[in-house]
Amino acid sequence: MIKIGSILLISLMCSTSIFAEQPKLVPHPIHLKNGQQFSLNLPANYEIIPAAEGLKRVRFFAKSPDGRMFVTDMYDLSDNNKGSIYILDEWNPQTGKFSKITPYLTGLKNPNSVQFYTDAGGQDWIYIAETHQLTRRKFTQGEIKPSAKSEVLATFPDYGLSYKYGGWHLTRTIAVGGNGKIYVSVGSSCNACVEKEQVRATVLEMNPDGSEQKIYASGLRNAVGLKWIGNFLFATNQGSDHLGKNKPDETFYALKANTDYGWPSCYSAGGKVFADPKFKRASGCKNVPSPYAYFPSHSSALGFDYFDDPNTDDTIKNAFLVALHGSTDAKIGHGYKIVMMRKGQKLETFMDGFLVGKKVNGRPADIYKIDANSFYFSDDRGGVVYYVRKKD
Repeated sequence: MIKIGSILLISLMCSTSIFAEQPKLVPHPIHLKNGQQFSLNLPANYEIIPAAEGLKRVRFFAKSPDGRMFVTDMYDLSDNNKGSIYILDEWNPQTGKFSKITPYLTGLKNPNSVQFYTDAGGQDWIYIAETHQLTRRKFTQGEIKPSAKSEVLATFPDYGLSYKYGGWHLTRTIAVGGNGKIYVSVGSSCNACVEKEQVRATVLEMNPDGSEQKIYASGLRNAVGLKWIGNFLFATNQGSDHLGKNKPDETFYALKANTDYGWPSCYSAGGKVFADPKFKRASGCKNVPSPYAYFPSHSSALGFDYFDDPNTDDTIKNAFLVALHGSTDAKIGHGYKIVMMRKGQKLETFMDGFLVGKKVNGRPADIYKIDANSFYFSDDRGGVVYYVRKKD
């Protein structure tokens, strides 16, 4: 759990105007082991290093209780059982690279997220989210392969890409709450529809052993980014695709228990809630909350982290860094960047260059804060984990 003070509470929930305008971005050359060369643009006082290469559809990070970095890999865009969890090992802070990548677990069904939890008795657990299930295992510090049998805590619809009325959203994301609960997001089965399965388009809450499962929040088409920060469960959420090029917003919420966020009947545009004429409902949209923040339509907001350390550089201080994975149709061109988001302020770009004309140089997926001025992010198109840090 991340401890939170009154200063963080104020900066999270209120707008502020003490920060500089959009920082100037400069090209940083990238040279990958596979021969690819391009530039990514970020502030001049930061550097970017390919820290781990040769992965496939690398996704979300978690730090184990023994301090090692774990990352999921969904292999490709198909509905498959070729996914893996890797240990990014032998970190060299001078070079900014991992010298070893160890397969921890293979043969997984689209693993998007992994998390760790230590119970009141001191036992460590590893939680793994696949399309069809949430499992956990006892975790022994230092292990490079699972040392215990898995327990199935929850099962999910897994019709995948051939699902009879849509076939969307293979990812499941885990968040460990500071309140001792486990949260899992389950995306919708379709672009926009009235679901036949109650668990779709929700975030679930449960005890660490899987008991007392309930729907914590509903009406979330696909809350891929899910993280407990301070006293809040934050989520990114992807809007529907049938309302044109410039709406709806991709949204960001500090989720509240037992709240309906509107999908498919309601959507956000410019931060305001509107009714979708194709999916009218008797209750309307008057009780649907406006988002905490919002992003350009079809930009696919995914992973994020929050930078609040007293020593954090002013460029990113008291800001969420959010990975905008990018529109599936590159012609739309929205996203393909990492943005800085502060409540009530205009979005600022921290990094771009992932899409240049028709050329896609990468698609950022998750962000993991290491310390006050450095972080990892995953590129699930290039199979690369990058390290970004402020220069001394």
